[in-house]
Amino acid sequence: MKNMDFNNTTDLKPVGWSELVRRYSLDVLPCNSQSYISLRGRRKTVIDRHRKTEIYTKNYDPGDTLGNHLTFALKFEGPDLAILSLLFKVIDQNELESFIKETPSGKYARKIWFLYEFLTGRELNLDPTKVTNYIDLLDTTRYYTAMPIAEKRQKINNNLLGDNRFCPQFRRTDTLENYIALQLNKKSEEIVGKYPEDVLKRAISYLYTKETKSSFEIERAAPDQKRATRFVELLKIADEREFFDKQSLLELQNATVDERFASYDFRDVQNFVGQTVSFGNEVIHFVAPKPQDIHDLMEGMFYSYSRMMSSEIHPVIIATAISFGFVFMHPFEDGNGRIHRFLIHNILAKTGFAPSGLIFPVSATMLREIKDYDETLEVFSKPLMPLIDYDLDRNGRMIVKNETDVYYRYIDMTAIAERLFMFIQDTIETELVSELNFLLDYDKAKLSIQDVVDMPDRMIDLFIRLCIENRGSLSKNKRKSLFAELTDEEISRMEKCVQEAFGESISKTDKI
Repeated sequence: MKNMDFNNTTDLKPVGWSELVRRYSLDVLPCNSQSYISLRGRRKTVIDRHRKTEIYTKNYDPGDTLGNHLTFALKFEGPDLAILSLLFKVIDQNELESFIKETPSGKYARKIWFLYEFLTGRELNLDPTKVTNYIDLLDTTRYYTAMPIAEKRQKINNNLLGDNRFCPQFRRTDTLENYIALQLNKKSEEIVGKYPEDVLKRAISYLYTKETKSSFEIERAAPDQKRATRFVELLKIADEREFFDKQSLLELQNATVDERFASYDFRDVQNFVGQTVSFGNEVIHFVAPKPQDIHDLMEGMFYSYSRMMSSEIHPVIIATAISFGFVFMHPFEDGNGRIHRFLIHNILAKTGFAPSGLIFPVSATMLREIKDYDETLEVFSKPLMPLIDYDLDRNGRMIVKNETDVYYRYIDMTAIAERLFMFIQDTIETELVSELNFLLDYDKAKLSIQDVVDMPDRMIDLFIRLCIENRGSLSKNKRKSLFAELTDEEISRMEKCVQEAFGESISKTDKI
């Protein structure tokens, strides 16, 4: 775990997760929160993007035992399930039991007790607590939580978003709270309500095609007509059925890849995302879970999805957990990215976040902002890579040599959710409005051209498209080969119709 740089670091004592990771030599992803006790000086907070370092004064010093640091971590930093999972494998169980017996009714002792049994699947040698009051495992003012499950042994309300097979976490940051307060679902309904019904119908038809094209293009792929049509048809029913189950995922995979590479089960080989920079030299950007871990991880995701959908979890939080969780699992050899983006639409549609029958062209926004999209994926993949020990042979076959499943089971997706909200807001306010306005401008241009020359619709459509492609005017070659029957004056007037209809946007329009 990488520490922040501070002046006089010898005056800083690591506590909580920082100390436990150091003391037990745990290989973990960077903590979202690191804490230190300063032997001199004042309380200080340092924010580095989505990670926080807290400097506490010496009166916060919890002491030096395992229980001291676990209590401090849960109280001030919040649960880190990945660290706990690794920690519970190496600590002395008797030491943990002794700590809990000292304060068996204490809320942090009960939380530690529950988390040990939840994460390990083993019971400590402790009798059920005699207290009668239940306490929430996660503080609902600090985390997005699921409907509580009453755990009688420790009198804990388990409000985690999953189980020990897969359990994402989302902290209530100011950024996420502000996005939720925007009520983007209502904003999209207001935008849609301003346009004529016939324009909406045409826009929806086009958006299905655009989303398909953009999703494939992100991966630098060009689907054949058959695959593109299949993907469009699936997008059209995204609000009618559940797609996050094994059989439906296989259906999606088969529909989006070349038939020769269709899957009939989750993968049984190690896959990764890499880039060949020279012969025999592969740069690895991301390594997926080991094939022997995939079935358990995916079953955990199915449970987490069901748990979140039956709780009052914001749709974008669910879409983040499932769509990005899916792409990090990479359960198929091919098609994972397209399915990941499809799941965003499916979940936003099923939860009613997207207006009925309307699709948000999120992939188009991600394609336009590809650097931001790549950085979103790297929030998890970049710090993960130093923790993966692998061999790659000359035939491109990879073997992962260490145990890695814990890193994929307990992902803090807070920063990723903030990015997905950003993409959705941009999609609603820019991409969707742009598409709808384009159709209005197109209709205006078409009517004006018909007043100049009463041509067949096919020729008018072609004229508008060619003018847009050439920044508002028809090229000499196209004029001669496709519109030879028109006079120079007619061409000039028709060009003016297009220019006036689209205005300044004509220089950046590529919709047709």
